[in-house]
Order: sequence, then C-alpha cells, then structure tokens
Amino acid sequence: MSKKEQEEILENSEEEVLEKNSDISDESADSEASEGKDEKELRIEELEAELAVAKDSMLRKAAELENVRKRVQKERYQLREQVKAEAMQDFLPLNDDLLRTLDASKDSSVDENFLAGVEMVSQKFAEILAKHGIEKIDDTGVPFDVNLHDALLRQPATDEKTPSDTVLQVLERGYRMGEKVIKHAKVIVSQ
Repeated sequence: MSKKEQEEILENSEEEVLEKNSDISDESADSEASEGKDEKELRIEELEAELAVAKDSMLRKAAELENVRKRVQKERYQLREQVKAEAMQDFLPLNDDLLRTLDASKDSSVDENFLAGVEMVSQKFAEILAKHGIEKIDDTGVPFDVNLHDALLRQPATDEKTPSDTVLQVLERGYRMGEKVIKHAKVIVSQ
C-alpha cells in the first residue's frame, strides 16, 4: 500500500470514528436529556405530592383549631351560666322572705308605706331574676316531677277528680334557669 492509500484509509477511519463518536454523543445527549426530563418530572411529582400533604395537614390543623375554639367558647358559656346560677341561688331565700313578708302583711295591720316599699323591692327582685332568665316553679295542680319538686308531705286530695301524685300546694317556690333547676320547689302531693 502506498502512502496515499494509507493516509486515505486513516482519514476515512478517523471520519468513521468521529461519526460514530458523534452518533454516540448525540444518543447519549438524547438519553441524558430524556433522563433529565424524567428526573425533572419525577421531582415535580414528588413536590406536588408533598404540597398536597402539606395542604391536607394545614386544613386539618385549621379544622382542629376551629373545633377547639368552639369547645372553649361552649365551656366558657357553661361556666358563666353555672357561676351565675350559684350566685343567684344565694339570693333566692331573700326573695322567698320578701314574698312571705307580703303574704303575712295581708292578714295584719301594717303601715301602707312600709308594705309599698316591700312590694317595690320584691318587684325589683323579680325583674332581676327575669333579666337573668330565672323562672319560678310554683304551679299547683300539675303532676309531681322529681326533677322540679321535693315532696315534703302526702295528703289526700280535696276532691275525687284530683289524680294521685298531683301538686296540691307549694310550700316554698322553686327556681330554674333554662332547663337547669337551681332550687327545687317544696310541695305537698296528693295520695
């Protein structure tokens, strides 16, 4: 082989090697690009999943916080009502004494001005009780209810139409605030 032929073969082989290298580098660049895209897509999916978990966690925490707020508000209201009921319970005997004074004064000769003053105080007391949602329990002729009444005596009814376990007389008024009984009414019940 001549030198020219050898140089041509060498050039051809170099060109082939360069072409092959170029093809290989193009393929590897394509595969690297596709791998890069796959990695980016995987990373995006991972981040989206993390974001969804974080959003869900945040929504749960917000709902939990709202539930705690509602529970605290309800407990605060119940505590306020309980304290109010206990405070009013201490003043209820005073109201009973005022009412007994008014009842006793009807049978005796008492100064009109004094009686008017006691009536005014009693009315004011009744207004305060109503303002705080306190109702009296003093109905007669109703069925005896252990949740509202304390039976002090049982006696025969005055007429035959009155059924057994009916409140005949209220000896001492009871009071309730809403559904909660603050003081049970002391009553006489029919046999």
